[in-house]
Amino acid sequence: MLNSVEGVYRDGKIELLEPVSMDAPGRAIVTSLEGASKVDLQARGIDPHQAADLRKRLSTFADDWEHPGMNVYDAI
Repeated sequence: MLNSVEGVYRDGKIELLEPVSMDAPGRAIVTSLEGASKVDLQARGIDPHQAADLRKRLSTFADDWEHPGMNVYDAI
């Protein structure tokens, strides 16, 4: 049976955004979605300096935003 689970690649590791339930150890296939989450900042009027400043100031919230249970808010 195939089961798809979303994850985030960061610092050389893939962090799954939801638990995986398998009856026994098994193989997995990982597919990269490069560019799927990139945002055109220039089109939104944000230059690289502003982006770096925003990233630094908002980094304290990253753990909360990337918590597996928070994906329920993506559909809102």
